[in-house]
Amino acid sequence: MTRSALLVSNAQSAQQASLVERAAKKLSSRGIHPLLEPQEVTRIAALGADLSNVERFSSQQVELGIVLGGDGSILRAAELLRGQQSPILGINTGHVGFMAEAELDELAQVMDRVAAKDYEVGHRSALEVEVIQSGKVAFSSWAMNEVTVEKSARERMLELVVEVDKRPLSSFGCDGILVSTPTGSTAYAFSAGGPVVWPDVDALLVVPLSAHSLFARPLVLGSNTHLAFEVLKRSPGNGVLWCDGRRTFDLGPGARIEVRRSQQPVPMVLLSDATFTDRLVRKFALPVTGWRGPEENK
Repeated sequence: MTRSALLVSNAQSAQQASLVERAAKKLSSRGIHPLLEPQEVTRIAALGADLSNVERFSSQQVELGIVLGGDGSILRAAELLRGQQSPILGINTGHVGFMAEAELDELAQVMDRVAAKDYEVGHRSALEVEVIQSGKVAFSSWAMNEVTVEKSARERMLELVVEVDKRPLSSFGCDGILVSTPTGSTAYAFSAGGPVVWPDVDALLVVPLSAHSLFARPLVLGSNTHLAFEVLKRSPGNGVLWCDGRRTFDLGPGARIEVRRSQQPVPMVLLSDATFTDRLVRKFALPVTGWRGPEENK
């Protein structure tokens, strides 16, 4: 049976393009056909990479997606492979790469493990979102990290009402509001003042963005919660919906946005049993000097 893997990279330099070439050759030498989006083949080849062994990807089934980049590229891979059961393996070539499972200096070992299918597959929860306008579903999409409703004009506030499980919670003027998965808690939600949520916690996170309200704290809710936000007709400004900062839709007064956990999680390659705590310490360079460990380890 033919084996294939989708390569995803945001290569912007000859050095980064060379990395894509290296990865493609390592896959080929291990009996795995590398694929790239057609426009990426053209763009990366123009940076000097030899991609003669690379096939064009056009939504065909692949064994897995291999990302050479940061978290943004992982989100792109998730978008490209949505609907498949193909897991995503992140190899960090960016700054933080919080979702990446490996670092660049591990490339050869990682390719060996991919060839041997020596990895586990975990699943990250995702969100489904619908926009209802004039009584009809005007837009539907999904997100791995977060869904945000934001004001579309800097000078105009957005008036929203928040609904939890078909009951009103609060209304306020704000720059917007954000719904995050545990995976997304270290992304936009973290920058907006939300808590870090461990990936194995079954929850949704709601973070108001610069809300003019005494009750505008981040909320952690059960994963089966049905959330809705309405852009009030009295709102002085319109809004815009963003899914992972990639898919967008304009919101007018009266728009209703419904968000729930998706029944289709995102499969991710796991190469080790390292804890999320260790990843948090490493990625954020947290100070742990002085730690002596549990009493039984002494």
